[in-house]
Amino acid sequence: MAIRDWPADARPRERLLARGAQALSDAELLAIFLHTGVNGKSAVDLARELLIEFGGLRGLFSASAQRFCVGKGLGPAKYALLQAVLEMSRRYLEEGVCRSDTLTSPAATRRYLKARLCAYPHEVFACLFLDNRHRIIRYQELFRGTIDGASVHPREVVREALLVNAAAVIFAHNHPSGVAEPSQADLRITQRLKEALALIEVRVLDHFIIGDGEGVSLSEQGLL
Repeated sequence: MAIRDWPADARPRERLLARGAQALSDAELLAIFLHTGVNGKSAVDLARELLIEFGGLRGLFSASAQRFCVGKGLGPAKYALLQAVLEMSRRYLEEGVCRSDTLTSPAATRRYLKARLCAYPHEVFACLFLDNRHRIIRYQELFRGTIDGASVHPREVVREALLVNAAAVIFAHNHPSGVAEPSQADLRITQRLKEALALIEVRVLDHFIIGDGEGVSLSEQGLL
């Protein structure tokens, strides 16, 4: 049965308008994005199949263009639409982080960094460079690695901090496995970076590990 033939309170779009997007399942939200199903399958049925095929929204959103476009009911137009939606989400979160003169919301910062880093299938190490009033100067992704690690070079971080005249910095990197627990290697490189930046009087405010869920702050855990 086509979705248009469902009762009004069961259709994803009508439910979203009546109850809000948070009331919908992943499959229902994806069905709204897909707009139409395929022969013999409603958009919701197709969405459920795609979530199984890609291992959830995270797998679908992080898929390469080639992998995405071979999915049933997908293609270049849907891929372009998805990338536009994701980039608008990132920019919306960036506005929330940068709206005030001073970076005062760890929650907003965490959401922004998660939006930036969570979809990568490989590790990426990034920095938020701040001035002496904790206003954002620049977000920069400095190092990229493999599925289980990235080489981070303190001298490069120091060089970039000097170039933008930063007074403080927040680090972030993702764990493609989804497990956000900091490793011993994470703690060691954070300490090396902290020591290197101290020589040029740049303070390290935090290091976020991004995975599934909310992510982990080393500062909040007393590990910085």
